[in-house]
Amino acid sequence: MELRAFTLADAAVIRPWISGPTELLTWAGPGFTWPLDEPQLAAYAGEPACRTWTGVGPDGRLVGHASLRLDADGVAARLGRVLVAPGARGQGYGAALLTRVLTFAFAELGLERVELGVFAHNGSAVRLYERLGFRVGQVLPDVERVDGQSWSALQMSLAKADWSPGVG
Repeated sequence: MELRAFTLADAAVIRPWISGPTELLTWAGPGFTWPLDEPQLAAYAGEPACRTWTGVGPDGRLVGHASLRLDADGVAARLGRVLVAPGARGQGYGAALLTRVLTFAFAELGLERVELGVFAHNGSAVRLYERLGFRVGQVLPDVERVDGQSWSALQMSLAKADWSPGVG
């Protein structure tokens, strides 16, 4: 998988991967509003402390997206907005995308830790993060209420010392 900087041209491809407000909340938390539009994605792509990428599959099609928000002291970052194209899910693209992002974070940026938040009911994402070495540090109960159900969030982290790029 190739990892390249996210562009607004990519946004036109990625936007249809998110089919409604519940999927948008699952992907991005409360940071975006439905319907997801180009001005929101342009503001997101332009955030100075945020690195955003598009994952390109071996056939040249866009298959994923991820971002890192760097902390002020340059020691850690928050992984977020990880998304795999609906037709590419279950084929290893998520692991490949995150392996590239984490390798960049630890080897190129010299970060000591990468953190993330994921909704507890998003089992496939939680399992992938755990395979990559992330561990739950905190459970935040009932952070969102969607369609009458409470959603809890897991705060996870991965230290550089625990990272092994061959895992995933």
